[in-house]
Amino acid sequence: MQDTTLTWRKSSRSGAAGHCVEVAEVPAAVLVRDSKDATGPVLSFGNAGWTGFIAGVRAGEFDRPGA
Repeated sequence: MQDTTLTWRKSSRSGAAGHCVEVAEVPAAVLVRDSKDATGPVLSFGNAGWTGFIAGVRAGEFDRPGA
């Protein structure tokens, strides 16, 4: 999905090394892509799925063991 009308944004916590993702919002979903590969694949989360994903991130569900 390479729509030039999308507004992609990075987290304010993104490091200078460019190891981050970008998100764009559309009416029924949140789109996610690798900031280093702007023409690469895009993940699409429905609004409920995105809310669940963010809750999991905040709860540490995706933390690497020992990190």
